[in-house]
Amino acid sequence: MCGCFVLALGAFAPRLALVLMALFNNEITRAFDGNWFVPLIGWFLLPYSTLAYVLVHWWTGDVSGFNWLFVALAFVMDLGSYMGGWGRRQQVTTYVQRPQPPAGGAY
Repeated sequence: MCGCFVLALGAFAPRLALVLMALFNNEITRAFDGNWFVPLIGWFLLPYSTLAYVLVHWWTGDVSGFNWLFVALAFVMDLGSYMGGWGRRQQVTTYVQRPQPPAGGAY
């Protein structure tokens, strides 16, 4: 699977990109040394960070030194996605109720 396609898809749907990588190649297994628990937790909690770690490992063969910067930026994206939803929830103070039909059932 082309890494550029995974990167472009991962920008919008990181979980889908991880599933496609798990189905069509073994880079996730190689990146996490055969461990399945860490990528599974990453899929649920930190999808951008997990995808960045796998992609960096795929392209460079190791995640060390300067490569951790990309994983850290993905972690910031994960935090931003969680904090964005939380901030929007705080803005909504009341929910608009739908109008009820008249008692006769006809308008």
